[in-house]
Amino acid sequence: MIKAVVFDFDGLIIDTETIWFDSFKEILGRYDVQFPLEIFLPCVGTHGTIIDQYIEEKLGKNISVTEVRKQVRECHREKIDGIGVREGVREYLQQAKKLDLKIGLASSSSKEWIHGFLRKLDLFDYFDVIKTSDDVKMIKPDPALYFQCLDALNVSSNEVVAFEDSNNGARAAKAAGVTCVIVPNPITAGMTFDQYDLRIESMATQSLTDVLKRITTFV
Repeated sequence: MIKAVVFDFDGLIIDTETIWFDSFKEILGRYDVQFPLEIFLPCVGTHGTIIDQYIEEKLGKNISVTEVRKQVRECHREKIDGIGVREGVREYLQQAKKLDLKIGLASSSSKEWIHGFLRKLDLFDYFDVIKTSDDVKMIKPDPALYFQCLDALNVSSNEVVAFEDSNNGARAAKAAGVTCVIVPNPITAGMTFDQYDLRIESMATQSLTDVLKRITTFV
C-alpha cells in the first residue's frame, strides 16, 4: 500500500535545468566555447564537477571557473525570474492531499534555494518533509536524501513512490528501495535512464491516481 510520495525539485517541480543549460551555453558562447548537452547531462541532479573540468580545459588560461560560474549564476537569475510550476505538479500535490498521502521532497539543492521557490509559488505547505543538501553529506545519486525522507515520514521504502526527472535522482530513489516514476523535462528527455519503474512524459497527461494504479499492478 502506498502511503507517501516524494518529489525531486529542480527540473521536476520547476524546470530550472533547461535554464541552467541555456545559461552555461550563453556565457560560454561569449568566449567562443560550445557547451554540449553531453557535458551537462551527467551533472543534472548532482555535483557539477564535469562542467568545471570542461570550463577549466577550454578557458583555464583566460578566465577562472569561479568567474565563469558567477556569470552563469547571474544569467540564470535573470532567466528564471517569473518561472512557473511544471504542468501537472500542483494537481499532483492536491491529489496527494486528497488521497491522504504523506508528501516529501528530496533534493540535492540547498534549503535556501528550495524554500524560497516553494514559498514564492505557494507550494511550501503541501510538504510534510523537505530534505536538502544541507541535511546530508552525500547528495544524489547517493540514497541518503531518500533514507532521511523515509525516516522523517515514518514509512517503509515499499510504501513510497518517488518522482524524478534525472538519472542521478532515479538511481538515488532505487538505491533506497523506492519505486521511481521518471518525468523528464526538455533537457533530460533524451537522457538514458538505467533504473526506474515507470516513465511518463508529463504530470499533465495522467492523474496521480492513474499512476499509482499502474505502479501497484507490477511493483
